[in-house]
Amino acid sequence: MDKNELKARSKFLSNLLRHKPDVLDPTIDAQGWVAIDEIIEKSERPATRDQIEEIAVSNTRQRFAISADGEKIRADQGHSIPIDLGLSACRRPEILFNGTAANNVEVIRTEGLTRRSRHHVHLSPGAETARQVGMRHGKPVVLVVEAGKMHSNGHVFLLSENGVWLCDQVPPEFLRP
Repeated sequence: MDKNELKARSKFLSNLLRHKPDVLDPTIDAQGWVAIDEIIEKSERPATRDQIEEIAVSNTRQRFAISADGEKIRADQGHSIPIDLGLSACRRPEILFNGTAANNVEVIRTEGLTRRSRHHVHLSPGAETARQVGMRHGKPVVLVVEAGKMHSNGHVFLLSENGVWLCDQVPPEFLRP
């Protein structure tokens, strides 16, 4: 599968598993798992199991997980539909990062980081990853999140399977330039 086709199918899977399952109306369980065979059967764009597995494995952001039995796929985080990923609170680094576009910074400095239509705010363990995320939306700005101080003030952090840190919000007082 060429890069453009791989990217298009990855975006389709991401949209299907994170935001709009009604596109194919698959059977999706409470943890977000969907049978790979069902996606193959219902999709208008023919795909093989190998192609879907290639998308999951080759995705640079590791957005997808394949179940232990190899029969199902799900998105690791970023859902706007109700999903229970079964993540537990865990020890977080003192500092985390968030990448955004420069045109969002003024609002973020006032309101903090909010999850909007998603379940969580996404934070990166490294500044470079955050910069790459911010580049998707325009001129990137990397915000430093004082996760240790947030935790001391009662905020809970979760770690997704692909290394993205999740929290409900980041109030502005915990952001550094």
